[in-house]
Amino acid sequence: MRDCKLSEGLEHRLLQRTAKVGVIGLGYVGLPLAAAAARGGFATIGFDIDPAKTEALTLGQSYIDAVASDEVAGHIATGRLQATTDFEGLGACDVIVVCVPTPLTEHREPDLSYVEATARTILRHLRPGQLVVLESTSYPGTTEDVLKPLLESGGLASGRDFWLGFSPEREDPGNKAFHTTNIPKVVAGDGPVALGLVSAFYGALVDKIIAASSPRAAEAVKLTENVFRAVNIALVNELKVVYDAMGVDVWEVIDAAATKPFGYMPFYPGPGLGGHCIPIDPFYLTWKAREYGLATRFIELAGEINVAMPRHVLGRLAEALDRRAATPLSKASVLIVGLAYKKNVGDTRESPALKLMQLLEDRGCTVEFHDPHLDEIPQTRSYPPFAGRRSLPLEADVVARFDAVLIVTDHDNVDYPLLSRHARLIVDTRNVMRRRGLPTDNVVLG
Repeated sequence: MRDCKLSEGLEHRLLQRTAKVGVIGLGYVGLPLAAAAARGGFATIGFDIDPAKTEALTLGQSYIDAVASDEVAGHIATGRLQATTDFEGLGACDVIVVCVPTPLTEHREPDLSYVEATARTILRHLRPGQLVVLESTSYPGTTEDVLKPLLESGGLASGRDFWLGFSPEREDPGNKAFHTTNIPKVVAGDGPVALGLVSAFYGALVDKIIAASSPRAAEAVKLTENVFRAVNIALVNELKVVYDAMGVDVWEVIDAAATKPFGYMPFYPGPGLGGHCIPIDPFYLTWKAREYGLATRFIELAGEINVAMPRHVLGRLAEALDRRAATPLSKASVLIVGLAYKKNVGDTRESPALKLMQLLEDRGCTVEFHDPHLDEIPQTRSYPPFAGRRSLPLEADVVARFDAVLIVTDHDNVDYPLLSRHARLIVDTRNVMRRRGLPTDNVVLG
């Protein structure tokens, strides 16, 4: 009876938009979700351990492109949204959504330390009647085998005292066509009652929900989406290397193949993979598969190919400098254009540009960068010495003083005609110069 009354009460508050929502982790996933919850009519508290984020939000300032500062300021002004580093407020929340990082260790194994630490924080404030949802990407079984036992260790039981669910994030930073509310949302719950509550919550925020049979299935959905991209990107990266050796332009081949109206989907090569998802998520599956005595050779091979791409680009740059500028790589000055991991965002997580910067400097190069979305390089776990380096202005005299320009990320708001006029040599890993119809006499595809 207690379970029924608690669940019915929570469902009523969700349908009436009177439930209080807490979002833990205010990054590229958590902040858009918190904004969507506030927009959907829920009183929302955003929790983060970084005081710089909570202070900025309290002042009405957003730090990611997906959420406008005007919207944040409006929600703050009405009291619909709060941001805090004080996790005491979790006890007052009816819904708690976990949006914390799930990186890899140095040995490419899952690092669930953020999820586990967050679960212990929730446990201190967990009370009957709450719904806890994990959005962080992980291997199948994380919600039920890791998060659930931690939350139940205080004596409350999932499905009786509180409810547990999983819903994989599907944010695509820089994509103006899709955002939190119009991307179909996969949801799952630990039991039918939990599924109903998770569905009621997200149904109030997004246009369409898709119910999965279990949290494991929903966790597998997210991994499958990113494995699909990783494998196909690896395929075209390998084709690029092969076709280069044959004197065939891979970009021409892909564009021509894309005219086929069925049975083909274009993917494009690049300097390597970046972002928090595609370079990392497939390894969560390969790690879990080993527990079942299964090898994921296809996925691991794709990972090896993608990880090797920065060194391929380095080789193309060295060859171009030698042939076109008679300058050895060890004495060259290189301007990297685009440091973020993808176009039109300022996110440097796992960016291949940082790996390229390290490889170039290890070879003795002088390296600077320009990125219109990034004033300076933030602190990173893998490249701490780069923190604080500032983006150079893209001006004629600046470009002209470098032996080569290396285009790594093809942001839309870069002055490519200026590069065409003033760069001595351009190594273009994104084919952006030719796509824009600019002269290519000084351009080498990377």
